[in-house]
Amino acid sequence: MTEIYPLAVPKGRKLKCEVCDAPAERMCAACTVTYYCGIAHQRADWVSIHEKICQLLIPLRTTMPFYNSEEERRHGREQLLQRQKHLIELCYKVAQKYLFEGKHEESVPAALHSLRFRTNVYGLNSVQLVPAYLLLSEASIGLGHVVQAEEYLSQAQWTVLKSTDCNNEIQSLMHRNLGLLYTAKEEYEEARYHLANDVTEIWHTYLDQHVQNQLSARKQPADILAKELENDTGLDEAQEAEAVHILETILEIRENTGKEKPASILFILKTVAILHYLMMNISKAHELAVKAYLLSKELPNKEDVTEALRDLLGLIASKDPVTLKAAKFFAGQGQ
Repeated sequence: MTEIYPLAVPKGRKLKCEVCDAPAERMCAACTVTYYCGIAHQRADWVSIHEKICQLLIPLRTTMPFYNSEEERRHGREQLLQRQKHLIELCYKVAQKYLFEGKHEESVPAALHSLRFRTNVYGLNSVQLVPAYLLLSEASIGLGHVVQAEEYLSQAQWTVLKSTDCNNEIQSLMHRNLGLLYTAKEEYEEARYHLANDVTEIWHTYLDQHVQNQLSARKQPADILAKELENDTGLDEAQEAEAVHILETILEIRENTGKEKPASILFILKTVAILHYLMMNISKAHELAVKAYLLSKELPNKEDVTEALRDLLGLIASKDPVTLKAAKFFAGQGQ
């Protein structure tokens, strides 16, 4: 922990806490440009993000040096902008990682930093602020602070409504967070609306292509087969965690909504099973694929669906001999 000292506030200068915006009484002794209302928030910020960015904040929060020419000044401003953009992404990724790990409290200071730097770079009304609002909303949901989550989501929605430059990714994130909020409030109909079918279909199309590639590769010569059957989602660790989170949330909603048809539940079960298989979570993939296979027996015109699930179970078994016997059993059911 960085050593801290009582803060001597210069006359006429109002300093605010980095975490809550309350009047500051302490400062970080290492960078001397970051202030806190008390030791609790200083510790929270240090654990979350400040340890990683302490020295990076100094050039951003001190007076720019004197430059001899306009070219030097322009270069200095560009460097300052790049530093802020770097911190936007660093703080965002750290906050996101904490959320994926279920560490909601630790994610908040990092998300607040990302929001603050976004505001400095893009302005108060920019759609670029929305991802940070959504992180803060999700962290609030995880902490059980539903009212606070609704406030962040309202800010995000209002920003999106005023923007003419909102891409599909941000819209998808918005709907996902609204789905999480309504799930937390046990309002499953609203949650189902926001976690719409097209989200599952997009993921299924993307993930199933990897499975089809592996099934095709099985027909290749042995020297090619080993390489082709290597599991890879094509996603980084954060994206994989995001996919698991959203798809399992949709699955939970569909399983808890009485109006859902077996076909809809089966579709998401298969999608999540494929994702876990590609991530080499073999036991989880097998569990979900078996559940989907048994559910497929309830469907009319089930042959194509059942065959696809037997193929998936065969791939899963190829990665783990323990599941091989079960896969052979399901293969035999189709004969």
